[in-house]
Amino acid sequence: MIRSFLVCVFAVMGTGAYADMKVALGAPWDGKTIPAGQHCTLHGGKGATPPMAISNLPEGTAMVVVEYNDRSYRPLSRNGSHGTLGYPVKGTSATLPAVPGMTDRLPKGVVVVRKAQSTGDYASAGYLPPCSGGRGNIYEAVIKAVGSNGKVLEKTKVKLGRY
Repeated sequence: MIRSFLVCVFAVMGTGAYADMKVALGAPWDGKTIPAGQHCTLHGGKGATPPMAISNLPEGTAMVVVEYNDRSYRPLSRNGSHGTLGYPVKGTSATLPAVPGMTDRLPKGVVVVRKAQSTGDYASAGYLPPCSGGRGNIYEAVIKAVGSNGKVLEKTKVKLGRY
């Protein structure tokens, strides 16, 4: 009986010590369909990253790094192949602004950690908005809470939608 009690106490302590980050996409993003106009210029859009509200950031988070990927297109499906951006943060919550695609001219403080790995007409100096031409590709973002020492403290994923 005492053993069962201790297991329950440690289980509760374990879940309370590390609160999972929560990510909410800002309007008009719903995580199901890429909003109208939020795709690349090659397909008539003027896409920008979705604004995000992040809560439960781990203590010591200095930057939120977001890797954008097209999960349906293998060459750009992981490691931020649609671009990786860094947003400086303070505290346990953050609001990330929409950042324009196809440029490295970003809002104050936001940095390009890694430019999109696309080439040719699809090349981008920063974030490459969804650019599959409406074939139903699945886009996602990997969100990482990073400490001032560069160590990833926690990460999560959020589906951006299909285009």
